[in-house]
Amino acid sequence: MKKRIAVDMDEVLADFSGTSLKLMNEHVGTNFTKRDLEGKKIMDLFPNDLEYFFEKIQERDYFRTFPVIEGSQEVLHRLSEHYEIMIATAAMEVPNSFDAKYDWLREHFPFLNPSLFVFCGDKKVIHADYLIDDNITQLTSFTGRGVMFEAPNNVHVEYDVKMKNWAEVEHYFLKQLVE
Repeated sequence: MKKRIAVDMDEVLADFSGTSLKLMNEHVGTNFTKRDLEGKKIMDLFPNDLEYFFEKIQERDYFRTFPVIEGSQEVLHRLSEHYEIMIATAAMEVPNSFDAKYDWLREHFPFLNPSLFVFCGDKKVIHADYLIDDNITQLTSFTGRGVMFEAPNNVHVEYDVKMKNWAEVEHYFLKQLVE
C-alpha cells in the first residue's frame, strides 16, 4: 500500500500571497514585494484596508486566479507514481472558495484524484503519513510527519523538515522510498 502525502493548497501549490499582494498594491497604490512580506501576512502590510481585502477574498472566483507554484505540478505528478496524493486545504476560513479551489485543482492538477480533495479547517482530521504545509499551526496539530514548505509568512519559522522549493520536496520524498 502506498504511503499518503497530504498537500496544502495556498502558498504550497497556489500563489496566494503573490496574487493578494498585487491586488492590495493596486488598491492602495503601493509597491510592496514578497520580500516585504517575509515573516508577515498581507494584513500586516495593509492594516487600514482589511475590509477591502476580506471582501475581495470572499468573491467566488478569487481563489481561481492564483498562479501555480513553480515545480509543483511536475513533482506531484512524479510523486503520484509512488505515493497517494491528497489535497488538504483549510477552506473553512473562506467558505466561498470551495468551487474556485476545486476548479483550480482540476485545471492545474488533472492527474490527481478529486475524491482525495479535502476542504477542512484543522488538518489534524487528515489521515495521511505526511503533510506538506506552510502553516506551523497546521503542522503541529497534524498527527503524521509534517513538512514545512517555505513561504513569505514562515521564512523566519524554524521547523525540523523545511523545504524551500518543489525540487527539495521531490528529493526528500524519493529518499523516503529507499529508507
